[in-house]
Amino acid sequence: MKNRLKELRESLGLTQEQLGELVGVSRQAINAIETEKFEPSIWLAYDIGKIFHSPIEDVFLFEESERKSRAQQSRGVI
Repeated sequence: MKNRLKELRESLGLTQEQLGELVGVSRQAINAIETEKFEPSIWLAYDIGKIFHSPIEDVFLFEESERKSRAQQSRGVI
């Protein structure tokens, strides 16, 4: 999932470590989210949005994917 995390974090002058401390995760977790190697839980995404005074969809860019969602996979949707 694409995101604007690095852009928003830098606009507030926060390091990855500082943002991690604010939302209760490690610097490595913030880095993994920024580099799109990890998708945060809805609760973590909500907490991150609160830091930037932004709704989740302004931080995380939900795009249609050719990859099946977990729900589609469990229902056998092609």
